[in-house]
Amino acid sequence: MTKQFNPSWTLLALAISAFAIGSTEFISVGLMPLLVSSFHINLAQAGLTVSIYAIGIMIGAPVMTLLTGRLNRHRLMMLIMVLFIIGNLLAASAPTFGVLLAGRVVAALAHGIFMTVASVIAADVVAPAKRASAIAIMFTGLTVATVTGVPLGTMIGQLGGWRWSFIFISVIGVIGLLADYWLIPRNLPLPSKAKVRGIIRVLTNPQLLFALLVTALGYGGTFVVYTYLSPLLEQQMHWSASAVVLILVVYGLMVALGNTLGGRWANARPLIALFKMFSGLLITLLILSVTGYSHWLGLLTVLLMGIFAFMNVPGLQLYIVQLAEQNTPHDITMASALNISAFNVGIALGSGIGGQVTTNLGLGWTPIFGAIMVAVSLALLLGLIWLARPAKSTDRHCVQN
Repeated sequence: MTKQFNPSWTLLALAISAFAIGSTEFISVGLMPLLVSSFHINLAQAGLTVSIYAIGIMIGAPVMTLLTGRLNRHRLMMLIMVLFIIGNLLAASAPTFGVLLAGRVVAALAHGIFMTVASVIAADVVAPAKRASAIAIMFTGLTVATVTGVPLGTMIGQLGGWRWSFIFISVIGVIGLLADYWLIPRNLPLPSKAKVRGIIRVLTNPQLLFALLVTALGYGGTFVVYTYLSPLLEQQMHWSASAVVLILVVYGLMVALGNTLGGRWANARPLIALFKMFSGLLITLLILSVTGYSHWLGLLTVLLMGIFAFMNVPGLQLYIVQLAEQNTPHDITMASALNISAFNVGIALGSGIGGQVTTNLGLGWTPIFGAIMVAVSLALLLGLIWLARPAKSTDRHCVQN
């Protein structure tokens, strides 16, 4: 497969498209105060723009994988980006909050299938020892979006209104569409056809099920805080709206650094690397629960959280693919799709919990509840490490014989 096309060009195309998609995934984090004012809603309701989007990905990733499994990969990527553009234009023109949420769901359907297909392609086009790094390169589009797309979209929203932010995202989507047309080969091999039974096989495998739960809880723990980052910085740490835009840029740089490091560290031993990453995230969230009321210490802790926030993504995606290769080799694409769903179960769960916490307890309690989610994921990781040990012992015995 890797001999049929240039991996660098393919990864570049995936990263460009991921940049477009990543910009819309988190754009509402920066627009939260504007949406509250425009639609006369509270913070928990505005948080639905994150959780509903995540639910759209969660459902859309496996369903769209089943529906599009035998489509040419190049043609599928083109359709994905068209759907993405339509969703963002619908959001931009939304007369009511409900229509805005509908536009978010349409864009989310494109997001889910894109990340599913792109992750498998990225892992397949490089040598096995570089697979996590390849996935990290593809996810770099998401992190660059966090660095530039989200803060720029936030600034556009502050200057011209939140609708222009979604128009801006749509323009990026057109650029992604052109990148897909020119840079993704027309003759990419098709994966094994995804089937409904594959979902059952993946979910009934203990290791795969544990890994999906780790993804949902560990990754989602950050979103209890991150979804409400703008009001946290403005209301609790007393940063101005203009300063928040700059902080989001620096936060994005921290995310990019963490994503790159996470991809490198997870190449060899993803399970051990993931345990260390989630331990760092847990400690950071606990620190933020103390420093969250401080102007400068709170800011420094938020930036530290940025390093750990997405660091686990390449390792989680690589590990699920490795487990599927070992346990359900005919369901690798579906396992990847379900892991994308699990990421977004975490986002929906985290942002939903964060909304309830901010409404009933206050913004300052969000890091505590995020830490609880991450702590549960660490316990599940210990279970995965335990489950992996007998297999390793058996492998050594076979080698010795």
